[in-house]
Amino acid sequence: MKRLVAMAMLMFGCIAGASNAYALERGTIAEDADSVTPLLNGQVAPKTTLKMADGSPVSLQALTMQKPSIVLFYRGGWCPYCNEQLAQLKDIEKDLVDMGYQILAISPESPERLQEQKLETEFLVTLLSDDKLDTIREFGVGFYLDTVTELKYKTYGINLTKDESGNSVLPA
Repeated sequence: MKRLVAMAMLMFGCIAGASNAYALERGTIAEDADSVTPLLNGQVAPKTTLKMADGSPVSLQALTMQKPSIVLFYRGGWCPYCNEQLAQLKDIEKDLVDMGYQILAISPESPERLQEQKLETEFLVTLLSDDKLDTIREFGVGFYLDTVTELKYKTYGINLTKDESGNSVLPA
């Protein structure tokens, strides 16, 4: 019986330790895309403030309290993969909205860039700027871009959002 109790305590300690170790990752930027530690199903979304496309601040918690929400991260209007994802989402967005959902798309781009993108499309998606990278950090989806890729993007005229150390960060 003592052995069973000891095993149960050991397992509980491992589980608690693992969840604490995971929690310590929150709020950091990963070294590369393969090392991100996103929120898992059932974890509570962090309380962060974003900016609407018009530049006004908005609480993510306040937005998600209004109605069921689909939250997605995208790199920006310059990213062809992100644009493809949003285009495919556009095919079903009306159905999702009719079911009572709202779609929140978070990008590290500035509100001004989001405003330009918003004017070019007719999405029902709410575009949100995380140009300070706080939400990307708290959701655990940010990673540092390698130098080779960053230089390649610069040749295309893509200005990436940088952290306080001057390193380019993207959401995975």
